Amino acid sequence: MDTVYPYLTECAGEAARVAAAVKPDRLDAASGCGDWDVRTLVNHWVAYTAHGMVHRARREAYPDDLATRDFTAEADWADRYAAQLEQGVAAWSRPAVWDGEIDLGFARQPAPEVATLLWAELVLHGWDVAHAVGEEFRVSDGAAALLLHVVGKNAELYRQYEGFADPVALDDGASVYERALALSGRDPR
Repeated sequence: MDTVYPYLTECAGEAARVAAAVKPDRLDAASGCGDWDVRTLVNHWVAYTAHGMVHRARREAYPDDLATRDFTAEADWADRYAAQLEQGVAAWSRPAVWDGEIDLGFARQPAPEVATLLWAELVLHGWDVAHAVGEEFRVSDGAAALLLHVVGKNAELYRQYEGFADPVALDDGASVYERALALSGRDPR
């Protein structure tokens, strides 16, 4: 918990800030994530980060409609997302939530691993959304180091399922955050 939770809190706040910057006229624009427009990317981000944090902490299955819901159809979707992120952070604030395993439906994983992957999803897709709408997704040095570790540990598996593109080559002077993004197939330039 001590390793991930502070960054979960930090990055949930940053995600809420970036979501608030998404203007309605940008939702139909290309996102830079394959053939997804910004709306599709945002809906994925909302469903699998804020809602995912709550459901996984409670050891509940995702509702059937979560993957197909258009959160952006609600004018106040960004405010709702921020509130759901707060619920997600609160759900993971109890030490007992970090114990045991979580049934993902296709596998069981230790709770800290699930929380870390949810956090990485929050950051990586947060960067995607920010990049698509001309914003930055800012993280602390500690969060960047954790992201590089998590991406490095999972990159090959994610590439097998087309969750990550091939790594992007960077100059030697790239920051830790840029290296984590590049390893996940994102071009931080």
